[in-house]
Amino acid sequence: MAFAHLHVHTEYSLLDGSNKIKEYVEKIKALGMTAGAITDHGVMYGVIDFYKAAREAGINPVLGCEVYVAPGSRLDREMVHGEDRYYHLVLLAENNTGYSNLMKIVSKGFVEGYYYKPRVDMEVLEKYHEGIIALSACLAGEVQRNLVRGMYEEAKEVAYRYERCFGKGNFFLELQDHGIPEQKLVNQQLLRMSQETGIELVATNDVHYTNAEDAEPHDILLCLQTGKKLADEDRMRYEGGQYYVKSEEEMKLLFPYALQALENTQKIADRCHVEIEFGHTKVPHFEVPEGYDSWTYLNKLCHEGLDKRYGADAPKYLQKLDDELAVIKNMGYVDYFLIVWDFIHYAREHDIMVGPGRGSAAGSLVSYTTGITDIDPVRYNLIFERFLNPERVSMPDIDVDFCFERRQEVIDYVVEKYGKDCVTQIVTFGTLAARGVIRDVGRVMDLPYNFVDTIAKAIPNELGITIDKALMMNPELRGMYESDESVKKLIDMSRRLEGLPRHTSMHAAGVVISQKPMDEYVPLSRASDGTITTQFTMTTIEELGLLKMDFLGLRTLTVIQNAVRLAEKSSGKKIDMNAIDYNDKKVLDSLGTGKTDGVFQLESAGMKNFMKELKPQSLEDVIAGISLYRPGPMDFIPAYIKGKDHPESITYDCPELEPILAPTYGCIVYQEQVMQIVRDLAGYTWGRSDLVRRAMSKKKGKVMEQERKNFVYGNPEENVPGCIARGIDEKVANKIYDNMIDFAKYAFNKSHAAAYAVVAYQTAYLKYYYPVEFMAALMTSVLDNTSKVSEYIYTCRQMGIAILPPDINESNDNFTVVPGGIRFGLAAIKNIGRGFIQKVMNEREQGGEFTSLEDFASRMYGTDLNKRALENLIKAGACDSFGLNRAQMLRIYELVLDAAASRKNKNIDGQMGLFDLLSGEDSAAVMPAVQVPDIPEMSVQEKMNLEKQTTGLYLSGHPMDEYRPLLRGMDVVPIGEILECFENGDETYQDEQIVNIAGIVEAIKMKTTRSGSMMAYVTVEDDTGSMELLTFSTILNQYGSLLYENAAVILNGRISVRDEKPPQMVVNRVMQIGDMKDLDAAQTARQAVAQAHTVYLKIENSGQESAKKVLPILKMFPGRARAVIYFADTGARMGGACALDERMLQELREQLGEKNVVVK
Repeated sequence: MAFAHLHVHTEYSLLDGSNKIKEYVEKIKALGMTAGAITDHGVMYGVIDFYKAAREAGINPVLGCEVYVAPGSRLDREMVHGEDRYYHLVLLAENNTGYSNLMKIVSKGFVEGYYYKPRVDMEVLEKYHEGIIALSACLAGEVQRNLVRGMYEEAKEVAYRYERCFGKGNFFLELQDHGIPEQKLVNQQLLRMSQETGIELVATNDVHYTNAEDAEPHDILLCLQTGKKLADEDRMRYEGGQYYVKSEEEMKLLFPYALQALENTQKIADRCHVEIEFGHTKVPHFEVPEGYDSWTYLNKLCHEGLDKRYGADAPKYLQKLDDELAVIKNMGYVDYFLIVWDFIHYAREHDIMVGPGRGSAAGSLVSYTTGITDIDPVRYNLIFERFLNPERVSMPDIDVDFCFERRQEVIDYVVEKYGKDCVTQIVTFGTLAARGVIRDVGRVMDLPYNFVDTIAKAIPNELGITIDKALMMNPELRGMYESDESVKKLIDMSRRLEGLPRHTSMHAAGVVISQKPMDEYVPLSRASDGTITTQFTMTTIEELGLLKMDFLGLRTLTVIQNAVRLAEKSSGKKIDMNAIDYNDKKVLDSLGTGKTDGVFQLESAGMKNFMKELKPQSLEDVIAGISLYRPGPMDFIPAYIKGKDHPESITYDCPELEPILAPTYGCIVYQEQVMQIVRDLAGYTWGRSDLVRRAMSKKKGKVMEQERKNFVYGNPEENVPGCIARGIDEKVANKIYDNMIDFAKYAFNKSHAAAYAVVAYQTAYLKYYYPVEFMAALMTSVLDNTSKVSEYIYTCRQMGIAILPPDINESNDNFTVVPGGIRFGLAAIKNIGRGFIQKVMNEREQGGEFTSLEDFASRMYGTDLNKRALENLIKAGACDSFGLNRAQMLRIYELVLDAAASRKNKNIDGQMGLFDLLSGEDSAAVMPAVQVPDIPEMSVQEKMNLEKQTTGLYLSGHPMDEYRPLLRGMDVVPIGEILECFENGDETYQDEQIVNIAGIVEAIKMKTTRSGSMMAYVTVEDDTGSMELLTFSTILNQYGSLLYENAAVILNGRISVRDEKPPQMVVNRVMQIGDMKDLDAAQTARQAVAQAHTVYLKIENSGQESAKKVLPILKMFPGRARAVIYFADTGARMGGACALDERMLQELREQLGEKNVVVK
């Protein structure tokens, strides 16, 4: 073979390459090639995946990158524009030095030179040139760009510059031919330049997709990148269909005049050999106090912790502790444990709440005694070997939960301790998933929304689903694919793009800590917010032996910490959550009621029902509940509950199973139980039992069958006695093994479940004993999510806890506990910043409560108090304690502020008289008096509307309150329940399910569809949450007049779920709740009056300019009269509400014409 591809873009040239690494390697192997390169645009995201795939296939991987070179300095900005912002240059690593330098070059592009693209410059290339071979790249290369412009001598000088940089024989001029006229011209000049300069040639194909037939899906991918449609004329294209992995013969046909250039590709590939080391750990050294080394210091911490945790019982567990320490030492993880201990110790010392544990680390006595975890592994029968054992090859994983608000402080501490260059966050990739790629491709192909939506929804919404799996699982989808050419085309195009990475983001919690600067080990990138990240994902980081940590922010920990502070303040006693009774019957019984809103892990609708069935009697039951309530294990819930309620019904296949399965009533629930069974019944070591557990959970068929023989019959060579040798019948042993395989597919990590059960129990404990404090802390934690706050306000009302509106004399920034209930926080009010709130609190503390609106304005004037802020405080009810009603305050607040300003100005100008100063009267007294008008208070409905406007929530009540008696006994689902179900992955409600909801219309947005008909996006809210409804033209024509802002309606429709979005509802039917009233004559009369005052508006053409002005005019005159808008051209109707004001009617007549505005 005399050709190797050296200019290749894979899927990691994001949305520009559709050449999947696996397929690319298979293709070059099938073509008989011995080597191939990866040269993605500016990045090295895919080099490790490519390296492993190529090595596995016997292909020599040439690792490279097509970098962007700045024309001047990489640090320059706006010096040049357009295509001259950067040039392309292909770099290939010849050896490990070159690979190391390539990582540094690529990292510099992101860290220092990012401007539209990650750019490097000659300074960087000269510094890190060793071990690198460079090619002049495509038409965007600096040499070629000069040639296209007819600047031959300048191009030649550029070529010499690159040759001087990389060294003789390490820079090549690159020929390409994709049928582009400029390439023919450039290639002739490159041949001449090669002869004149002695710089050799290479011939490459600029690969962007794998096969010739991939040109069309690749064109769709480019449209995804640029936001265009295939039909658009003015868009990016790769013309000619030549950007695929060509054979040597095809390349020879293209370059018969430059066969040496083709041979040079193979010569270059043969020069390139990089060896990447996997599995060798690179844990940083931990600095210990003088007089210790790492090993003795870890021993000191553990033995002191053992005495503290177990007291007089400590000697019982000393051997177990020393055994764990020996494994940790032998595997080289002593510094690792000290690093984790250190930052957790820092968090605890600085009052940053740390979770009790997470994952299998909770099974370690070393973790427990050092304070890394707070779960007693002995008490809960957790297994160290599930976490770490000599037969485990991967690095242990200790993930830590921190208080959500202060997690960053711990990361900052680690950065400061180990150095900014040695601590980096980790990249992740968003991919084109099955449903999403069908929607994306459908949009690019300009197919009708409903058609694409139908196909996308035919793909099951489950983890790991692919289009191919969906075609096998769903006969209806397969039928459409086989019978409808347009469906087949959509699916075929989508399949080729499915799984491609579409964008990068930063891992929510992952952090890498290294011994040396990070770019010694991995290339660096830059997240959208400017944070530096690795270019390799978490799994690759682990394979390379780097220390990866998950610093997770768990909102529930913040809730617990804040609730404890509030409870300590109101009860006057210290509360230690680690010392509470974890088998308190009252708390466990409260879980059994199913009223678990706000209880960690147990608040979904399905989990509430499960808790009612389970009626937990111990923390073990809660641990099991968390483990069982997942797809798969749910099938075993009835058996678990039956065993719990009827212990006499439990049977064991052999007596040895009883001590292992008794805590879970005869069911295998945990991975640790699988390990215990193979160990206790067949004589496995703990380490080997963990390998069996892993084989079963990952469904490794060959391994499982071999282990079955070992389990039943034994394996003397590997020191496994087997069940038969230990007196267990062959049939029974096989049956037990079959059961283990069934259960192990779904079995849960008990250590993780136990840690989360502790957090769940702590929240339940606080909710039971300190309900007001807990709910205040819970609502504070979701203050930025009005839907969640609304849901928890509803919960408070069910619990009998009053939610009091904000009060300028009582509220802090967050929700606070006051006599009589929970006081709303001022931070929830729009246009009120936390800085201003702090000033209000300081002023209140120093000068006492505010006594009047004038007093408040005078004392706070000159801070951030302005008219908008004061108006919003009044509207939200925060000034109600001043003794005036809201209508009065809204009438005078501007005058009050003007008076405060006037007084302030007099002070500054020295115009206050001596008498004023000597009188000693307070500021409010000497302010000019503002006359308060004698006007009645607003209606409850009006007050609620103002609260909603300023806080996003109804505080004085909810508009649905008056309708609640009417809805009793009707099959109406709370909106919050539907939202929560999809948020928590619950299965109570499903996509396409028909439901009824009831609520208040919050907003309406009209839209003209492609076919010219009207549709509306309607937002409806009840007291548990809000939901967007899709109302298509036929429904809009029928029910549009019932849908207007503040209308109370019952809606029937089907749930519609799109990827990554909250569920919506497609409306089938609408009924006004008011129309159902049949209570008393007064209500009937009121209804008649309301219906008698209706404004009917006719719009001749929905596209006319005046049509857009109608809704704003109605909004300018808010009221309770009904408005019905009729679109004559489409037949659609929609509703609204307004005040019957002559000025409004006049404005409407001017816009629509006299005859089109009628009041009845």
